[in-house]
Amino acid sequence: MMSYYNPYYGQDFLSFFLVLFKRIQGFILNEWRLQDIAPDELQMLVLAGVAASSAIVGSFLVLRKMTMMANSLSHTILLGILLAFLFSRKELNTLFDGTHLDIHTMLIASFAIGLLTTFLTEFLTKVGKLQEDASTGIVFTSLFALGVVLVTLLTRNAHIGVEVVMGNVDALHEDDLKLVFAILGLNILCLIIFFKEFQITTFDASFAKALGISTSFFNYLLMGLVSATIVGAFRAVGVLMVLAFITGPALTSRISVRSLRGMLYMSIFYGVISSILGVALARHLFTAYDLALSTAGVVVTVSVLFYLVVGLFKAISVRMVKKAA
Repeated sequence: MMSYYNPYYGQDFLSFFLVLFKRIQGFILNEWRLQDIAPDELQMLVLAGVAASSAIVGSFLVLRKMTMMANSLSHTILLGILLAFLFSRKELNTLFDGTHLDIHTMLIASFAIGLLTTFLTEFLTKVGKLQEDASTGIVFTSLFALGVVLVTLLTRNAHIGVEVVMGNVDALHEDDLKLVFAILGLNILCLIIFFKEFQITTFDASFAKALGISTSFFNYLLMGLVSATIVGAFRAVGVLMVLAFITGPALTSRISVRSLRGMLYMSIFYGVISSILGVALARHLFTAYDLALSTAGVVVTVSVLFYLVVGLFKAISVRMVKKAA
């Protein structure tokens, strides 16, 4: 059971980290247990887990130039979550009040809608002879619209529309932490087992086919992992801002490193650090200025600032090298 006591309440940016370091020390010394986790700590862990999962799948999406597909899935996954609630016979109003679906139901729903979105997009592209961006646009707007209609019909909660878009970190529960880290474990496991196949199909699809590696299989597998990641992020960041978690750290790391492994490590680093700093900054703004901002929105803003700073530093470095030459 999450503790209602929040040692971070009333703390500014610097004191937030002083409290955090003391809390980490106390946890190591067994002075408190995971069941006594504070709300801000739960937010940091969930957002960091979402960022790490998003960085893994986002790196491959950026390299494959498939970020538009991630945008599509971030919208259409709403329909999968709604269907999961219908099959579980739970009220949709419970989505943000602490009542949760079990992990298995959520993952099955995410994989199903991810595969459906990918299949329909490829079908319209290959059979319908539409351009890929047009196919993606038609599929995600249609399925997202159906999800919005179902939300309207099935819930009487006036706030759920905003929470679907932006998430609600204040409503997070220990079950969300379990779900996020279960999905992170799934992503890491698939990455370890299929790293070579993902690498080859990402950089040279023709060579992959020559080796007998199915590019379609790994494309669908990646889309399934993206869908699962979005489901894990849904309650914390909503269906729209999750795209920034997927693409932001990956684009930032692509500027600073050249190898795939390095890009994966740096993407996770940027994402996790952005999450921690974002929670601390959101607490500071509330303490100092009484501004109750979206924590996920603050995290995304920090991630964008990382991209701008790293990009500026890279541009200056390149210019200095050219002048020296």
